[in-house]
Amino acid sequence: MKAMLIEKYGKDVPLLMKDRPMPEIGEDDVLVEIHAASLNPIDFKVKEGKAKFLLKYDMPLILGNDFAGVITKVGSRVKDYKPGDEVYGRPRKGRIGTLAEYIAVHQDDISPKPRNLNFVEAASIPLVGLTTYQAFHDVLKLQKGQKILIHAGAGGVGTFAIQLAKLMGAFVATTASDKGYELVKLMGADQIINYKKENFEELLTGYDAVYDTLGGEALEKSFQILKPHGKIVSVSGLPNARFGKEAQLGWMKTTLLSIASHKLTALEKKTQSSYHFLFMKPSGAQLKIIKKFIEEGHIKPVIDKVFDFKNAAQALKYLEGGSAKGKVVVKIK
Repeated sequence: MKAMLIEKYGKDVPLLMKDRPMPEIGEDDVLVEIHAASLNPIDFKVKEGKAKFLLKYDMPLILGNDFAGVITKVGSRVKDYKPGDEVYGRPRKGRIGTLAEYIAVHQDDISPKPRNLNFVEAASIPLVGLTTYQAFHDVLKLQKGQKILIHAGAGGVGTFAIQLAKLMGAFVATTASDKGYELVKLMGADQIINYKKENFEELLTGYDAVYDTLGGEALEKSFQILKPHGKIVSVSGLPNARFGKEAQLGWMKTTLLSIASHKLTALEKKTQSSYHFLFMKPSGAQLKIIKKFIEEGHIKPVIDKVFDFKNAAQALKYLEGGSAKGKVVVKIK
């Protein structure tokens, strides 16, 4: 099969199309012919070696973290799927590699594809959908009437997050540029802050929650808008000691995380709030919930650009440029 891979870590390391052996499946696996795969910031972070502290891979490494496609083969213990089924999913972290013609994936990490989406649309959902669902449902426990700030609302995560937060009954503020204004308004945002002209920390107050996709200064300023006992969940900030303990990273790594994130811990104490770093877990069960939301018309995929398989390197570079409004998808078949 053809696959897009790297042979070592590095920002300028090329993404190469190579022939690779067909994946072998285990008893609980399905073999999927991939029709489309979406790109996410984790892909260029992995490529550059920035995720090595938490994720270690052997080389060569096929990139890609979510997909939509058709099952061609099932393992002996797979009961709910059969060849010909259209599915979407996010493979577990040790088995990534969706920028390829085929992937072997555990049956627990997939779901039937939403019936009202094509493969390109469906491929745009799993990673951002699971990340946001787990942030809102599992960590923030977002309630009807609560106020949440979603950073970078016009991005791949933000467009999904606004829709899910509105579905859960929250009041949604978001940051966007002039170019993203109409899109986030269409998604349902209640208050839009133009981050190029306005400072969100001066305009917002008394918020229950913040969903951070930026990290850095934006994350640190987010503590200022929270009410006491408010929560921040971040997918781009520094992991802290709480994450180290929950992920069972061991004493040494947890201590290093505690030191690195000391500024965030100080902000937690100062504002009487809590900070959570989220590392999404694959879940076919949650993808089925998201599938229902999509089929009922509550959430629609937002796609910025679709690239052919041979142009996957160009697609990754485009995503890393930071101007994408919605998701970037690679069409493989």
